[in-house]
Formats: sequence, structure tokens, C-alpha cells
Amino acid sequence: MEIIIEEISKGHKLIGRHKYAQSSVHIGRGYHNDIIVSDPHVCAEHLTIDYDGEHWKINDLNSVNGSFIGQGKQAANGHIVNSGDVISIGNSQIRLIFPNHPVDTSIPFSAFESLINLARHPLVVIASIVLFALATGWLTFLENAKEVNFTQLLVPAIKLTLAFCIWPSIIALISHLTKNDARVLHQIGICFIFFLLLMVTDAIQALTYFNTSSNWPVAWFVNLLPIVLAFCMFWLNCYVGFHMSKARRITAAASLTILFFGGSALLQMSKRPEFNPRPQYNATILPPAYLISSSSSVDDFIKDADKLFEKAQKKANDEK
Repeated sequence: MEIIIEEISKGHKLIGRHKYAQSSVHIGRGYHNDIIVSDPHVCAEHLTIDYDGEHWKINDLNSVNGSFIGQGKQAANGHIVNSGDVISIGNSQIRLIFPNHPVDTSIPFSAFESLINLARHPLVVIASIVLFALATGWLTFLENAKEVNFTQLLVPAIKLTLAFCIWPSIIALISHLTKNDARVLHQIGICFIFFLLLMVTDAIQALTYFNTSSNWPVAWFVNLLPIVLAFCMFWLNCYVGFHMSKARRITAAASLTILFFGGSALLQMSKRPEFNPRPQYNATILPPAYLISSSSSVDDFIKDADKLFEKAQKKANDEK
């Protein structure tokens, strides 16, 4: 009878999987074993799993630290194996599975998965990076008071684009080191799409502030857009790069969002003096074409102001 032996981490993540048709499988740190476990707490000849014609049994070879069932302290020596049993040896774990062990039904690709796979397409990744570099260069041109040439715009655009590549690269590296799929193109494509959306929210904020008063409720709503987008990006980073539960994914995304925006706010507050004798002047003024509704003429403004004063004066006279 065949048996499948899986090497797993303490978090039950699969490290390796082996299938054997022989009647005895030797496990230990020695190089003559069928499964070699590189754990200093595992003996050179730690245990064997033997088939007696009817059952698979565990035989501990008088190991120093013993063999136990699951995370408990029940000795595994002489234990009759059931499919799915986890055996702890030293600081390592193995899972024993029979060939007829049931598996979960296949999960069909959803529209959401299709969008994620689209984000990793090389053309989409290249287009996102190029659009981000162009937008960065254009913003550099708008914020520069002096005339600049193409080269002077290209260099900061490339530098900023490479700097923004660091975050998806870090996520992919951590994913690889934790025995998950790195999926580098997925991470880069998703991140740069959201970087572009964050630039769009900056434009929406500018238009909102230009067309509304600062105490209008929609201004507060618009301020939430970049926070929501950042949370979605971090959530997708966790979804693509790591195998974790929904609750843990939401917690990780929320923590990164709070750390990013909270840290930025604290940094700005720490650098802001109580009184600045030379306040920074923002010379960027949007032209009248960006007004959503046309402004009132001077004559109309004066008439509205006179009506307001008359109404206030009448109310004051009534109260006397």
C-alpha cells in the first residue's frame, strides 16, 4: 500500500511531498534515510513508518527528543496511522496521507481572479509603468517654476518610478522567503495600477477644493478616497502574495494603511513649526475652465450681498 508523506511547517504550510510504495520508510537526519530532515533536534535515525500488511505503524527508534502525535505530548511510537495524521519530530512536522484521502473540490476562476491575472500581463505592466512615469514627469513640469527640457523631466520620472518599484519587490521577496508564490509581475502590475488611481484621487481632490468650500461635507469624503485605495492595494498584496485567512488579510491591510497614513501625518506634524515666518506659497492656480458651475458676476455678487445685509438688518430691528 502506498503512502504520501508531507513535510510541513508549524503553520501547516507544505514544504515537500513524497510518495512511497515500499513497506518501510525511514525518516531522520542521516543521509541514508528516505526522508532527510535538516533539524538538529532530529536524530540521525529517528523513526520508521512500517506497513504490516494491514496497517501503517510508527516505530520511534529511541530518539533523543521523541516523536509525538500532532502538537500534543502523546507518544507516536506504535501508533496506527490514520490518513491526515501529523507527527512532530524535534521542531519539525510530517503529515501522513493515504492515496484515497479526500481532497477539496476545485475552485473555478472567478471574474476577480481573471482581473488579477490581467494585471500581471506584461503589456499591462509595461503600460502602467510608462503611464506612471509620464504622469510623474508631467507633474514635475507643472511644479517647476523654471523652464526645463525633456532630459530634466525624464531623470526624476525614472528615479521616482524605480523608487515605487521597491514596495512590490519587497512584498514579492517576503512572499518568496515565507514559502509562498512570489508572483512578482502580479505585485508590480497591481501596485502601479493603484499608484495611477491615487494620482487620479489627487486630481479629484484639487477639483473638489477648487469648486467647494473647505467645510463642505464632500471635501471630507474625497479625503477618504486615497485611504480606501491604499487599503485595497495592501489587501490585494496580501491576497496575491500570502496564504492567510480573510480576517488576517483585512487586519494586515488595515495595519499597513494606518501605519502609512498615520506615520505620514505624524512626520508632517513633527516638521511643522508653530509659527512659520516664511509660509510656503502654492502658485498652482486652476483656470476658470475647471469650475463645475459658472461663477457669479461682480454685479450679481453685490446684489446678493446687499440683500443679505438688508435681511440681517431687518432681523436685528425685529429683535429690538
